[in-house]
Formats: sequence, structure tokens, C-alpha cells
Amino acid sequence: MKTTIFNQRKERDELLSRTYLQRRTKYDQELLLHSHMIKLITGPRRVGKSTQALLMLRNKNFAYLNFDSKSLLEKWDENLVMRMLDDVYPNYEYLLLDEVQNLEGWDLWVSELYRRGKNLVITGSNAKMLSSEMATVLTGKYLQVEMLPFSLEEFYEWHQLDQHSPDGRNLPDIWALNDDYLRFGGYPESVASRPLTRTYLDTLFDSILWKDVAKRYNVRNTTALNNLAVYLVSNICNPFSVNELARELGISGVNTVQKFLDYLHEPYLFYYLPRYNNKLKLMKKAPRKAYVVDNGFIQAKAFSLSENLGKLLENQVFIELIRRGYDTDKTIFYYRSRNDKEVDFVLREGTRIQKLIQVCYDISNEKTAKREIGSLVECAEELKCDDLVVITNNDERIVEKNGHTIKLIPFCRF
Repeated sequence: MKTTIFNQRKERDELLSRTYLQRRTKYDQELLLHSHMIKLITGPRRVGKSTQALLMLRNKNFAYLNFDSKSLLEKWDENLVMRMLDDVYPNYEYLLLDEVQNLEGWDLWVSELYRRGKNLVITGSNAKMLSSEMATVLTGKYLQVEMLPFSLEEFYEWHQLDQHSPDGRNLPDIWALNDDYLRFGGYPESVASRPLTRTYLDTLFDSILWKDVAKRYNVRNTTALNNLAVYLVSNICNPFSVNELARELGISGVNTVQKFLDYLHEPYLFYYLPRYNNKLKLMKKAPRKAYVVDNGFIQAKAFSLSENLGKLLENQVFIELIRRGYDTDKTIFYYRSRNDKEVDFVLREGTRIQKLIQVCYDISNEKTAKREIGSLVECAEELKCDDLVVITNNDERIVEKNGHTIKLIPFCRF
């Protein structure tokens, strides 16, 4: 065990020696570290959770356990591990537990460490950590830092591009990067090697599917699970119902489909957007829309013969809203009016409708503009909302219609 922990120390030190892009979060890192609460960093695989934890703890005296290690899990002995940590990391102040959900009974162990006064930073790639285990055993004991693939702003930083350059010389580069980001997404390792993006994300998608879903939940019908995942990524932004999915994919039992949908959400792969209704019962029955955590997965896995830039932009806007803290259970929805007009995103704050957002890649065509803005205005009148936005590829202006002011904003400015 000591050899395993010592080898992980060498791995930690090698990782710390590299140069990284400092990711943006809503928390001040020093304030986080001084808090006695558990620092929980969550998000999909390979978005940089471990890197973020290491950067938080750089220049601190901290111990490190990586639970993606077979040797650590196979030889696990809690008391022996704690003694070996004291030997390998004398007088450590912080303990970093990486991908801790791989350890059976991890939540009870972490709770015990917390009671002993250990200052903990933990990472995990499964949303279940924040539902059953975290909510029951560790309620009120942790702060969550949720990480996603690079935002567009972080994408610019990676390429050392100043989008606010006063002389506009960077404009051609900005448009090129915007298009690249929209098509291929912001996974850190794919950003660093664009020619390998499709191959890398194809492999990562399969890894999440098999390791974080099929293996974790002992799924027997892996073919049906894979078919559902490919169907969702090929039909991003489209409404679906569980019954329709069962019929379309030939899966026996709507309960199985619902279970698979939940499994695919837990590793932060897919999100499901409900249709807004004042009556919760009706909202639960209405079709939902599926979104995937990164546009690169659409390029890598979608079964499609044509590229739909409008769907890519809508998916990207949705993920940006999730990054800003909107929650598909409480604060973000889509909406259809009584005349079946649709608005892509309804943002709610408390009981008040805060903002309506329509997404349209190219609104230069008069017929398209009439349709999209008309739908937005009709929904706004039903929902009694005055803050109206259309997010476009590169169109920026103000439109007045039926007494409403609509702001058209390019997605790079949004």
C-alpha cells in the first residue's frame, strides 16, 4: 500500500509541474480552502476536475489519493491507508480524493474523515454524488464547484486571443474560433489537438457509457443503452417522450427507458429540459428536450448526414446557461404557447419569469425573422415577460415588435 501511495505522490508531483489554464469558477479559491466544509468538484470525465483541484492546492501541503487506480481499490484498507498517508505526506494540511465515487462506501468514509477534522477536496464524475449519497450522509457539509468543458471565454484564453481588442484586428480570428468552438466544442484535450477531436470524443463518449453507466449499474442490455445514447445525441434539441423512445428504439418497458435516461444524466452526459407550465403535474407529463454536455460529441457520435448549425448553437447556449447555474428542475425550461409557438429557453427567478431566449443561427432571412421573433413575442405576452433576447451567430441589433423590444445578440457576446 505504501508503494501505491508513494507512486501516486510521484504522479501528483509530475502533474503539478505542468502548465495549465486557470479555470473560472464562481468561488474564490483561498476562501474555499479556508472553509472547513468539504470542497466537492464535480462534472463530466476529462473536463479538468483533477487539474482544478491540483491548482487550488498548489503551494499547499496536501496528500493525494487517486481512486481511478486499480491497485489502490484492490488493496483498500482504511486504517492502513491513513497511516501510510502520514508517512508519505508528513503533517499534511489538506487531503485530495480524486474520483472518490469509485470506492465502495466512500460517502461514509468521507463523512468520518470530516468528523475527524480533515480538510477535504474531493472530485467525482457522477451527479449521483449530489443526489442520494451527498444529500443523505453529507448534507450541509460540502460546497460544490461544478465544472464543464471550456466556455467560449476560456477557449479564447487558451488561444491567447483578446476579444476586446480596440482596433478590431482580431476579428477574423474571433470568427474562426467561434465557428470552431460551435462545431467541435470545448473539451480541454480536444482543444489542444483539433485533428484528433472526433476520435478522442468518440472514445470518451464510449468510455462514459460503459464505465460510468453500464458497469456502475450492471446494465445487461448494453445494446439498447447504446442505441438510446446515440439516438439522443443525434436528436439534440428535439422534444421526446419516454413512450416515443420505447417505441422508436424497440425497448420493452418505459421504466427501462426512464432508468436509462437517468443513468445517462448522472455522469453529466445528457440534460433534459422540461416544458414550462404553472401546473407541475402537466409539466411532468409534457415532452422534454435532450441536450448533450459538449458539441464535440454531436460531431463524433451523431447519426446524421447534414450539419445543423442552428441545433449546435442552441445546444451551446443551453450548456452556457447550465454553466451559469440554471437548473432544469427549477429555473430553466422551454415553452409552447396556446397556438403552438415555441421559445427555446424560459429563465425563472423564484416565481418570476426573468428572461426569454430564442436561438437562431441566421436571422437575416425576412421569413425566418418573422417566425422566430413572432414566436418569442407571443410567448412573452402569455408569460408576461419583457426581457426578450434572440441569440444569433453574428447579428447584433434591436428589434421592436408589438410594443416589445427584442435584443439580437451574437453568441460570442452572450
